[in-house]
Amino acid sequence: MATINASTLPTSSFRTFFSHAPQKTPHLSFNSHLNHSTFFPSLSLKLHRSGRPSPSSTVVFAVKKLSETDLVSVPDETEQLSPPIPSDSGVYAIYDKNNDLQFIGISRSIRASIFSHRKSVPNLCHSVKVGVVEDPDRMALTQAWKSWMEEHIGATGKVPPGNESGNTTWVRQPPQKKKPNLRLTPGKHVQLTVPLEELIDRLVKENKVVAFIKGSRSVPLCGFSQRVVGILESEGVEFESVDVLDEDYNFGLRETLKRYSNWPTFPQVFVNGELVGGCDIISSMHEKGELASLFNKSI
Repeated sequence: MATINASTLPTSSFRTFFSHAPQKTPHLSFNSHLNHSTFFPSLSLKLHRSGRPSPSSTVVFAVKKLSETDLVSVPDETEQLSPPIPSDSGVYAIYDKNNDLQFIGISRSIRASIFSHRKSVPNLCHSVKVGVVEDPDRMALTQAWKSWMEEHIGATGKVPPGNESGNTTWVRQPPQKKKPNLRLTPGKHVQLTVPLEELIDRLVKENKVVAFIKGSRSVPLCGFSQRVVGILESEGVEFESVDVLDEDYNFGLRETLKRYSNWPTFPQVFVNGELVGGCDIISSMHEKGELASLFNKSI
């Protein structure tokens, strides 16, 4: 791991939660929190005293020490804590029920981040230390985070578990890209050597689950297709999708598929080469819990 020297970073005024009343700053959603998945097992950090007074006219040494910050229980969102966890930008440290430090993070909305962690990992998010950065540009927030990290590493010789490289428990992961549609032909101007109906037959028999929909699973172009895609994804089943509206690569598919399946509408879902049905049937089976057993048989 690389050694970080932050001696050239500008300092910022910092107030520690429960030491001063929080000021009102614009509330930013959890999606705006800074995603720090870079970890520092060795830090070379030199901090300088800020010459700018905080609102309480107290000059604070860039970041108040982690060990000097109060540890408080994380309440449920409906519970009241005085003073409340602020929605300001800053640094926070999360502890489990044994008071072992699990994660140090920075956020544009401390409150939103902490309650998000409370929902996702309630067994690890029992209490917290919080500090609000007065001038919350990215550099100031990073410096506050580094100072707490350095102090903890210096005291324990190790990185908090949630900040270890490869640990994704505390860091929001980007959504995975959805699987693209299958195409039946190379293009409508290419002469097919086999009938389109035979291509459909091969497709549904060579794949466990196939959904013929309008649009794609990323952007369904009708409410029924959107419903079917949502159900299949919620069931956790691997499936292929084919866009019946794609006249460039699936030219003539709509009419040919209607004849093949003897089913007049879309979407159509096939499992192991057999038509299961459209949106109404798939929805009904999903509500009754019948889809899970059907898909398990198809594996």
